[in-house]
Amino acid sequence: RFDDTNPEKEEQEYVDAIVEMVHWLGYDWRAAYPDGSVREHLYYASDYFDFMYRAAEALIAAGLAYVDEQSADQMRASRGDFATPGTDSPFRDRSPAENLARFRQMRDGQHADGAMVLRAKIDMASPNINLRDPALYRIKRATHHNTGDRWCIYPMYTYAHPLEDALEQITHSICTLEFEDQRPFYDWVLERLAELGLLAHPLPKQYEFARLNLTNIVTSKRKLRQMVEQGVVDGWDDPRLPTLVGMRRRGYTPESLRLLAERSGVSKAGGWIDYSALDIALRDDLDAKAPRAMAVLDPLKLVLSNWDQVIGRGQTLPCTAPRFPGQGERGTREFTLGPEVWIEREDFMIEPPRGYHRLSPPRSDANGKRIEGSVVRLKYGYVIRCTGYTLGAGGEVAEVQAELIPDTRSGTPGADAVKTKGVLTWVAAHDGLRAEVRLYERLFTEAQPDAAGRDFKDCLNPDSRKVLTGWLEPSLAGTNADERFQFERHGYFVADRKDHAAGAPVFNRITALKDSWAK
Repeated sequence: RFDDTNPEKEEQEYVDAIVEMVHWLGYDWRAAYPDGSVREHLYYASDYFDFMYRAAEALIAAGLAYVDEQSADQMRASRGDFATPGTDSPFRDRSPAENLARFRQMRDGQHADGAMVLRAKIDMASPNINLRDPALYRIKRATHHNTGDRWCIYPMYTYAHPLEDALEQITHSICTLEFEDQRPFYDWVLERLAELGLLAHPLPKQYEFARLNLTNIVTSKRKLRQMVEQGVVDGWDDPRLPTLVGMRRRGYTPESLRLLAERSGVSKAGGWIDYSALDIALRDDLDAKAPRAMAVLDPLKLVLSNWDQVIGRGQTLPCTAPRFPGQGERGTREFTLGPEVWIEREDFMIEPPRGYHRLSPPRSDANGKRIEGSVVRLKYGYVIRCTGYTLGAGGEVAEVQAELIPDTRSGTPGADAVKTKGVLTWVAAHDGLRAEVRLYERLFTEAQPDAAGRDFKDCLNPDSRKVLTGWLEPSLAGTNADERFQFERHGYFVADRKDHAAGAPVFNRITALKDSWAK
């Protein structure tokens, strides 16, 4: 149901987006009935505006509502606070006939916006401030996405909500805890209108539960809009936002979101769920779904200096890898190894620390003893030994040299002849796929960025988005938007649904393979 009682806050694009996202999550509002029919249960509060208006007139006629012409400031002052009871409006004791005439003038557009409101007549001394004559209708000239310009008065949500539930025969109206103080007014509206014969028993009942609070995000529409309009993020579908369109573009699956909700459960006690729980749900969903691929995100050139002697000049070596580890029946990926490959820059160190099992060059230790270059395996390929490196003009490592160790090709009898502790992923330089890779992290550095009245923007994570140029194995050349993969050792990635294109691939990191946020 769309609670579209405020025409200034409701637009057709929002309606369309919500409909699209409900479908994306795997739900709809159709129901099959015993007679074989299928009915749509898509509702709008605005469909009930006629009934809501008649109900308001009935409350006025029964002396249970009145038109108040105080200013907003006067009404606020007369409402009192938790320590002080409110005071009656000077318009509270008008006759039902006067109030009805005034209300119809409001309906007919004879008064300016904000000039008056219709209020319930309950108890201005109630300890529950929500029962101190709450507003039922206000004047607001604005075009409504569903009813156009038919109305210039609109019901307040707290008045409309119980009526919608009753008209749709809702039994359990489940709300979050902030609605708990509104439940007495919810019941008051339903009970009074049942007494007046406009509603039938049994009446709906409202139940409150704690909302799902996830750390390191904000969900306030006002704050999200502020970030969008100020360019802090790139639109409502920015992959860092907790909007459903943003999470879809980031690569989260509907199944992972449903799994998070199922695992979180429902309780009366409020609490916070660490953002890592969402990533765990995603990994659990994608582990069996996402095919594997190799990618190099911080590339460093590795030259195999004896390639021509071992493999042959101008030759490449075909390699095969499973799309899913240990499940060859689910298909394989085909690529080739050549004399030059890209490796991760972190996979080479000139002076490696103890326990480093990747590439390092020949060198002498502190006692002048000669240490050979390290030996590692190129995954799905050969064992190699590091022989040297070349520095660039700025002093950085520009290239690493190594030699193939013959008869150590993966999958052959000699593959285990040379023992190694390190295995490197790689992408061949001759057929690698150049791609833009976007690494997304949590948008905020603090678990509760808008807590304690602080400006949530002060907690923005400056490293929430990094854009790299990487190299992918050629099997990804035909990837379509929204396809997800596990890049071996890096995490889960998705082809961006807006920017990915043939010949210009763009991949978003959804999440890493392990949670490193707290480290």
